[in-house]
Amino acid sequence: MATKKPFRFSVQCFNTTSASAWRETVQKAESLGYSAFHLADHYLGPGPALEKAAHPVQDIAAVPAMAMAAEATSTIKIGCRVFCTGYRPAPVLVKEAMTIDFLSEGRLELGLGAGWITSEYDAMGIEFDSPGKRIKRLEETITLAKQAMGEGPFNVQGDYVQVRDYEPVPKPANKSGVPIMIGGGGPKVLKLAGREADIVSINFNNRAGMIGQDGVGNSTHAETQQKVKWIEEGAGDRFGDIELEIGAYFTVVTDQAQAVAEQFGGMFGLSTDEMLRHPHALFGTVDGICEELERRREEFGISYVCVPNDTAEAFAPVVERLQGK
Repeated sequence: MATKKPFRFSVQCFNTTSASAWRETVQKAESLGYSAFHLADHYLGPGPALEKAAHPVQDIAAVPAMAMAAEATSTIKIGCRVFCTGYRPAPVLVKEAMTIDFLSEGRLELGLGAGWITSEYDAMGIEFDSPGKRIKRLEETITLAKQAMGEGPFNVQGDYVQVRDYEPVPKPANKSGVPIMIGGGGPKVLKLAGREADIVSINFNNRAGMIGQDGVGNSTHAETQQKVKWIEEGAGDRFGDIELEIGAYFTVVTDQAQAVAEQFGGMFGLSTDEMLRHPHALFGTVDGICEELERRREEFGISYVCVPNDTAEAFAPVVERLQGK
């Protein structure tokens, strides 16, 4: 088991109605005490491709939205859970990320992933490579990002990333560099994350290329135990230094936890008990959720929890009680 880390909480947001509403959203997350504000890296608007993915619309692009979020705030971390390394050339992504870190004076959390929504690749005309190729591209992008935090010129001559003959700028605002979050749910990605990441974001195994019963079902209590073992296997002696993060995508602050869990369980083919214990779900009162988070930290080592923006205010008393403890 990893060394017990202090709790941290983040908000993930996909949508806004205006520029002023976006500023107000991230400022509210900061005022409520959340340590980070995240987007995802998706591009599809409404239509058949998005319906195939069963994914919510993300109506703004991550990089400019992150930059505006950073400009509108002063202390909260800014990130993306996680950038898809197949959507833009690695040196472009790294340059954009390091610029956000520089301009925000060191508030970037750099999230990286292999990509997974099949219909999004197809709709945008981007080749959806095999898992092995996508993971290899992710690995080479991580190497590039780490070189960008050091001295000297780039020198990455991989299968998918070839960069040389110039020095990366800007440098990280903090001497400790930019924390790298790697997200995924399969063994290869999680072992890579254990070896390379500062923060491992434990996610569904999105092998189906869409959101649905398969992804939720392979992320139960027992499956998450296995995922932590894969991270530990990849990390070896550095496992105690890693922060384990998870998205509590199904979060409802309520005094009717059983009924809510039964409803969600019916959607995903899981029993009420399985849904109550599901590491990506939090149902209950503030007291009950705090107790459950402490139990999960003891069992899994998970101390960093992301909740959807539409639950951020109701969840804020949990943040106030547990943040940093």
